[in-house]
Amino acid sequence: MKAGIPETKLAALSEWATSPEFSERERAALALTTAIVRDDLEVTDACWGAVREHFSEPEVVELVFAVGYQGFASKFAKAFQLAPQGFT
Repeated sequence: MKAGIPETKLAALSEWATSPEFSERERAALALTTAIVRDDLEVTDACWGAVREHFSEPEVVELVFAVGYQGFASKFAKAFQLAPQGFT
């Protein structure tokens, strides 16, 4: 909320695929993110197609980097038993 995201949008995050709170661009980014982080999913051609409709190539690289970095940071913190820093 400090970043200006409405509370209603944050509350609807678990329903991002169907919630009217999210734009098609946001849905494309969240679908890509979900496919990257879940071991039981693949990033399909359809997923890439949706992402590329809404994001430039540099934005796609930045998005994938951010998802990967957060995954790395989570595993790193777990390995070293680092306490949460108050970000969720």
